[in-house]
Parts: sequence; C-alpha cells; structure tokens
Amino acid sequence: MSRESVPAYRFYGRRKGYRLRPSQKCLIDQFLPRFRITPSSFTEDLRDLFSFSPEEIWLEIGFGSAEHLLSQARLNPLCGLIGVEPFINGMVKALSGIEAENLENIRIYDGDVRDLLPLFPSGSLTRIFTLFPDPWPKARHQKRRLFSSEMIDECARLLAPGGELRIASDISDYIDWILRRIYRHPSFRWQACCARDWRVRPDDWPVVTRYEAKAACLGRPSSYLCFLREPVVPFCL
Repeated sequence: MSRESVPAYRFYGRRKGYRLRPSQKCLIDQFLPRFRITPSSFTEDLRDLFSFSPEEIWLEIGFGSAEHLLSQARLNPLCGLIGVEPFINGMVKALSGIEAENLENIRIYDGDVRDLLPLFPSGSLTRIFTLFPDPWPKARHQKRRLFSSEMIDECARLLAPGGELRIASDISDYIDWILRRIYRHPSFRWQACCARDWRVRPDDWPVVTRYEAKAACLGRPSSYLCFLREPVVPFCL
C-alpha cells in the first residue's frame, strides 16, 4: 500500500481530548521516546524493534485506552506487540500501564498506521487486532472506514500463513461492511462455525474494553470476527 496513493482523509477522529495532567505529560516526555517507534526505526527484521527476540509479532491498530494491548502483553510475554494509536490520551494510558507493569514487549506508534505498514516485511505478523474502529456511520464518511479493499490487501501481505486478523465492533452495519469485503478475499477464511463464535467474546480476547462496555450499556451487542490467513497455494502446470 503506497502512502502516495492513499487519499488525504483520515479514518480516525480527534487526536487530543482533555488536557494532560503534569504526571501524564511527564509520561509522554520520559517514556514515550523509549517505547515509541518511527519509520526510521525499521530494519528488515521487526524483532530488532524490541530489547529481546520475540517469538511472534502482533499488531493492534487503534488500541484506544490500551486495555486489550496491555492485557495481551501481560499474558504473552514472549510476543512483541506493536500498538498504533493517534489519540494522545490513549497513548498516555498505554504508557502508564507499561510503566506500572514494567512491560518490555510493547512498542507504540502515535501516528497514521498507513505511514507505517509499508515498512513491515511481508509475512512478518502472526496477529492483527482492530477492536471497535470508528464506524463513520454517515454515508458520506464511509470512505474513511479503516477496512477498505486496500487495507485488507495489506493485512493479507503482512500476515504469515496461519496468522489471524481479529476485528470487533458493535455496529451491525460496519460488521456487514467488513464481512462483505473480507469474505470474498482469497487470502482469508472466516473462522466462525456457529453464531456463538461471533456473538461471544473468546477467552483469549481477555478484557472488556471501554468501548465494548459503553456499547453494552447502550444495548448494542458486540461481534467478534476472526479471519485466518490462508497459505499461498503454488500454481502447478
């Protein structure tokens, strides 16, 4: 996915919320440089981004308040997690958790993920998470939705065979949007066998995020989608 070919519109909303307290600003000043990655950080091996050699590399696009990112890092210490979140207040929550729990297996990026993805080697990830992305419900804004055909192609390139693309949303129209695009993609197979498989949060999606809890309070059930990256079948004469 060439950054030059990506339209100028954003698929995320605001970048700042409430004013940061002095302690939060201190986190940004002291800890963000240590855990932040930039395009210049990349080599041919994503493991070089970490202080150890992870067994797998996982990516979370839009980690929000970082509940899921921190929980996965805590439960999977041998995996390296890259979290992307342009919202500065979400970045503070991630840094606060990293500091409190001394988590060394997280790296974060506070910009547009489309600037980063072309730098990832093909097949370098084993999981990609996107939980409760902005649904952009108005018809005129739907071009801003994250899961365009180009983004799905990029996820297919980044995931190793057998890797997983995991998506959650409480917006039924967006779930339908995603399914129609990914279901017809030759590189992905939906893992659901029955309704329970997408209506019940799996055990290894370990925490209820703030957005999920808000949706439940509003009476909107969440859907949990898991797509398997199919292996490439060689063409034989």
